[in-house]
Amino acid sequence: MITGGGTGVGRSTTLQLASRGFDVAINYSRSADEAETTADEAREHGVRAIAIACDVADDKSVREMVNRCREEFGRLDVVVNNAGTTHFVKHTDLDDMTEDKWDRILAVNLKGPFFVSRAAIPLMRAGGGGSIVNVASVAGVAGSGSSIAYAASKGGLITMTKSLAKAFAPDIRVNAVCPGVIISRWLEGHEEMVEAALKITPLKRASTTDDIAEVVTFLACDAGMMTGQALIVDGGRTM
Repeated sequence: MITGGGTGVGRSTTLQLASRGFDVAINYSRSADEAETTADEAREHGVRAIAIACDVADDKSVREMVNRCREEFGRLDVVVNNAGTTHFVKHTDLDDMTEDKWDRILAVNLKGPFFVSRAAIPLMRAGGGGSIVNVASVAGVAGSGSSIAYAASKGGLITMTKSLAKAFAPDIRVNAVCPGVIISRWLEGHEEMVEAALKITPLKRASTTDDIAEVVTFLACDAGMMTGQALIVDGGRTM
């Protein structure tokens, strides 16, 4: 189950997991057409794929989404908490970070992964365990990024990753990936942020969505001795 699975990193992760033979549940909140298109592409790998509308900040809807996975697949082995949101607000402009903006960012980026993990863990345990991967950000490590609230939400997600890893070991592994700049529609209209980041990035390029999805898939499927970790994937910018 991949939240925000129809576009960007979520789409790339969905297709990489499908290529490994996973049936996939693709969560979306607004991008219905993209989610259905991604589901069609996933089915080309010979797996089952469903798209599920759900606002991850709504606990009742999250529980219904997990129940849908139970009904469709009977088990849940991997959860990728990828859904996220932000507002681009200069860190020095504290007044522009309104309470409504703050609450929505924290609701989707931090409360959402908690709700999804809480709802999913019983089904994962019933199937013998599994893996949760949270898509955080280098903003949560360095305090940078699109806004202070965004950085705070991702810093909290990194800490929550460690807490969940300790609480639900050994049968469920929980890790995070912390991307830097990614070439996607997320940063459209904010090219100056990309240029500034690349100037201090040793590898001199931004990540593609596939670059990040490869690390998500590694943590989900291959990293059997890793839990509670937050892997930075930003071309060396954060050292």
